[in-house]
Amino acid sequence: MFRRSMASKGTSLKARVLKPESSLIQKEPYYERVGEEIALFEAAYSSQLPVLLKGPTGCGKTRFMEYMAWRLKRPLITVSCHDDLTAADLVGRYLITNNETVWVDGPLAKAVRCGGICYLDEVVEARKDTTVVIHPLADDRRILTMEKRGELLQAPKEFVLALSYNPGYQSVLKELKQSTRQRFVAIEFKYPAPELERKIIVTEAGLETGDADKLIKLAHMTRNLKGNGLDEGASTRLLVHAGKLMARGIAPRVACNGAIAEALTDDPEMLHAVNELTSALF
Repeated sequence: MFRRSMASKGTSLKARVLKPESSLIQKEPYYERVGEEIALFEAAYSSQLPVLLKGPTGCGKTRFMEYMAWRLKRPLITVSCHDDLTAADLVGRYLITNNETVWVDGPLAKAVRCGGICYLDEVVEARKDTTVVIHPLADDRRILTMEKRGELLQAPKEFVLALSYNPGYQSVLKELKQSTRQRFVAIEFKYPAPELERKIIVTEAGLETGDADKLIKLAHMTRNLKGNGLDEGASTRLLVHAGKLMARGIAPRVACNGAIAEALTDDPEMLHAVNELTSALF
């Protein structure tokens, strides 16, 4: 028999419980609104609906989550998903410490207990058994099944489950299933418009507007090569990285090679092509 446990109750067996304040974001993260994503997320939060962030890498999904956690004053627990991530990694497990058995909450259980935001970044990279854990939290039940403890955690109204994935980059074998997708409110992210991307680079990197415009032109050139030699074009994140190097006095071609070209590909021909594009601009 499972027993229900509200988030306010403590855990037995000397479980390590998250201190919510340790994950609170104290300082407002820099974030530029690109559409209605803020209003949509706040409405989903008020309606106790989970959120799915879709978009290419480096377009601001993680920064958006940090901003919303600050805005809503909720603890943020981020999990970078990978091939070895299991359901037990998310929920928790028993460990032997100092000759005693101790239950250790996983990040998902911690977020449920403290009424925080659990953000599973690139969720399709995790093993398939993780969706078994996610589904009851992402529908009207809002419960986390902890089989090893014989316990059901009821998520408080403040809890938010958020996922992200890059639909243009994942293989056929790593698509997000419809049974998972249709539990979430989806917010699509794209690279910002040139004017907004310029503002982000200038603000984040402290770069002159003219150099920021050249970086944006380079980014658009590489994005046009997606599927034609490059898996992904230069993201806004990479442009900021290059801008920061340039602001520190690194020559533009050297900065773009290190922060953009080498980050995008290892193929010698594509490296040469991207560096040729850089040379045409700087």
